[in-house]
Amino acid sequence: ALSKKTVAEPGFKVGKLLDLGDIVGADGVLGRTKTGELTLWCTSLTLLSKALRPPPEKYHGLTDVEARYRRRYVDLFSNPAARDVFIARARIIAHIRQVLHDHGYLEVETPVLQPQYGGAAARPFTTHHNTLDMPLYLRISPELYLKRCLVGGLERVYEFARCFRNEGISPRHNPEFTMLELYQAYGDYHDMMDLTEQLIAGAAQAVRGTTRLRWGDTELDLTTPWPRRRYADLFALHVGFPLTDTAKVRARARELHAARVLTLDESKADDAVVVNALFEHFVEPHLVNPTFVLDYPAPLCPLTRRDPADPAVALRFEVFINRMELGNAYTELNDPAVQRDTFSQQLRGEGDETMAVMDTDFVEALEYAMPPAGGLGIGIDRLVMLLTDSTSIRDVLLFPLQRPQARG
Repeated sequence: ALSKKTVAEPGFKVGKLLDLGDIVGADGVLGRTKTGELTLWCTSLTLLSKALRPPPEKYHGLTDVEARYRRRYVDLFSNPAARDVFIARARIIAHIRQVLHDHGYLEVETPVLQPQYGGAAARPFTTHHNTLDMPLYLRISPELYLKRCLVGGLERVYEFARCFRNEGISPRHNPEFTMLELYQAYGDYHDMMDLTEQLIAGAAQAVRGTTRLRWGDTELDLTTPWPRRRYADLFALHVGFPLTDTAKVRARARELHAARVLTLDESKADDAVVVNALFEHFVEPHLVNPTFVLDYPAPLCPLTRRDPADPAVALRFEVFINRMELGNAYTELNDPAVQRDTFSQQLRGEGDETMAVMDTDFVEALEYAMPPAGGLGIGIDRLVMLLTDSTSIRDVLLFPLQRPQARG
């Protein structure tokens, strides 16, 4: 409350000139009015920062979606719900750190600028180091460096890794994203399933106070344990024939491509890639409540140990919630000869940036013996989407990439 009786003349004049959005410093006595409203009886007033642009309308905040992303700073101070999303994001990451700390994991940092990218099949962002006169790449995954840590004797490591993939943008994809990746020596993908449940269900409990959530119109139950279903069984159930029936697999893919339902041209793709395209189309829409899908076709997983009983199967799982893949884990491949061979089979030549070069240094690291291990990756942005009922990845990134704004 401002009064000429209590505020010196300069401060009173400042008060008369204030606009919405101005930041002021005030001294005074805290009290309540006759109606019980909390009030500062001001004795001095100083203008700290002048708002030259008006804030959004008080009751509706900033409502234009593109403007919210482009001017996130306005979105944050005018929309409490936007602030809540990023407060929740911080709490989710803090919960994960605490769980991993309790399990004896060490947080490490691996290179973002890499002389050779790897750990996934993706198109990288390319740059150049002037002093060394050499090309460098923004990492697409921290995997191969984290595994080098296992070779070096750091038996449980993790990283919240900013990753970069020079690919498409969608409600679930952004060129820059955050991945939690961790590795546990002497573990396997069953250990990673148990840990995944603790991380995700625990984060839901920490942030939402329950494992029963609503995402849009969908009711989700994250109560553990979660079902574990084999990839081949789900394929046969929802596609209608075994994934090993190559003729039927390709015929179905051709039909869907001709009908413009699938973008994949099966005539230009390997068998396993065609199988996975059908899996994504027919199976994933049914994976609403948390489900571990395990034992993937081996050709899809060049960094994964094979099932000793069936080399055509890789000991890998993906966890799906609300029809969205949130995590990916392996029983890790640690045989350097097999790793060199699987890398060689994946190479597509210099014309294909997604898998162009053999990482001989990583294979050499395996020759010093990497212990058997389980590895897990969880998409933090997608997890935050799930736990904050956000429909777009841009809702959970403070400053998502935007097209340049046309200037008139």
